[in-house]
Amino acid sequence: MFKHIILSLALLPAAQSASAADIQTTVLAGGCFWCIESDFEKLQGVQDVVSGYTGGTTANPTYETLKGSGHYEAVEITYDADIVAYEQLLFAFFRSVDPTDAGGQFCDRGESYRTAVFVSNPAERAAAEAAKAAAQRDLGQRIVTSILDAATFYDAEDYHQDYYKGEKRVITRRGIKTQSEAYAFYREACGRDARVLALWGDAAPFADHN
Repeated sequence: MFKHIILSLALLPAAQSASAADIQTTVLAGGCFWCIESDFEKLQGVQDVVSGYTGGTTANPTYETLKGSGHYEAVEITYDADIVAYEQLLFAFFRSVDPTDAGGQFCDRGESYRTAVFVSNPAERAAAEAAKAAAQRDLGQRIVTSILDAATFYDAEDYHQDYYKGEKRVITRRGIKTQSEAYAFYREACGRDARVLALWGDAAPFADHN
């Protein structure tokens, strides 16, 4: 049976701590950064999630130049470690992606959509390796998510930030929609939640279980 207790306090409406004493950042790559941003902004203790690019060799990457740059679509998460532990973020991360897929995530294919955890010190590396091993035991399948040294994180373009809740109108294949409407359609059509639920079942922390 999957262990949910580690998220029992974290999966509450996001809140700001007026007396935050231990503010940390971490970088995770889990396919489309819109989706990771949307998911992790739900966690209590998470103060900010920024979409961006990291892990490649090209300076100042853009969305248009991402292919072939070696960079991942990723998010930089700023969190209060007195409220949500690094290990809780990792637990949620592995169960919100398909960590068995080496070729991308869901309908997004290619190296920029691979999964990875970027670590800044030996303690984070040890925690990430332990979280990966635990997720592999729970899932019963080989996990291919990389654990990599942190590199320069480049913020993505402004229009990517908080895309999932934006009200700006955009042109889509289904006509003119708000960004939030376009995001909801993309997430469903891409099959993200369906695949995560198929893999993780009740342990999936962000997918709709209805």
